[in-house]
Amino acid sequence: MVSEVDRYIAAGTRENTRRSYQSAVEHFEVTWGGFLPATSDAVSRYLAAFAGKLSLNTLRLRLAALAQWHVSQGFPDPTKSAQVKQVMKGIRTLHPQQEKQAEPLQLLALERCVRWLDVEIEAARGRHDSKRLLRCQRDKALILMGFWRAFRSDELCRLDVQFIQARRGEGMRIFLPWSKGDRDSRGTTHSAPALERLCPVDAYCDWLQTAGIAHGPVFRGIDRWGRLSDKGLHPYSVMHLLREALLGAGLDGDAYSSHSLRRGFANWASQSGWDQKSLMSYVGWKDSQSALRYLDARAEFRLPSL
Repeated sequence: MVSEVDRYIAAGTRENTRRSYQSAVEHFEVTWGGFLPATSDAVSRYLAAFAGKLSLNTLRLRLAALAQWHVSQGFPDPTKSAQVKQVMKGIRTLHPQQEKQAEPLQLLALERCVRWLDVEIEAARGRHDSKRLLRCQRDKALILMGFWRAFRSDELCRLDVQFIQARRGEGMRIFLPWSKGDRDSRGTTHSAPALERLCPVDAYCDWLQTAGIAHGPVFRGIDRWGRLSDKGLHPYSVMHLLREALLGAGLDGDAYSSHSLRRGFANWASQSGWDQKSLMSYVGWKDSQSALRYLDARAEFRLPSL
């Protein structure tokens, strides 16, 4: 039986982090055949076995998982040894990798995407196709909120009606109990504007009204019969929903991922004259290096006025 202490310890670790770490430890033990607790030599040989096969970020995650396992079990951490650090340095030298970044969703592409969804919504109403109407209104609200609030996919999927106050023509306030940058899980409150067009507030209100959602997750799955799930969407679904909408609008959906919404807003704000401090505060970046990774100086935006 799980004790209260164990329950709170588990709650102190993000669910996706627990899954990632568990998978990483299983990879070390089952796939590679390593033993725990491990020596620094074993960890070094494990890294060498997958150098060039796994990305540097994946190898860093595997090291973090192994470090966490050893510390939590009271064993010395073999990943901190000079040997392991030297092996990682060698892997970076012999297998350099350019960090892949999602294509930023430009404002004109966003507008085209939403226009297509609006056409689909009206067509679904005319056919009395409730399933199609639900899906298109959900996707429209998700895309617009994801763009204008620069939310990550997991943040979008964790939005809860009880933590959102929205007023048409005024704006909305959104409380996230925790997020990636909120390491202490203190929660953060975000605001989103009401706009004359491409409005996230109107799209959110329209979605709740059509779906009849009064509590629980904002963005949910819809089954083949048009029934709404009680659970929130999986973060991986966001990319597929965005790509489907972009393809419907005649754009190359494969060039984008769920991060395209966040990068798209960051580039739009930068091109619109936002200073770096304001942009970092709005998006939730703690350091300038995080911001620079999202900004694409080559992006050209021909922006209609909002």
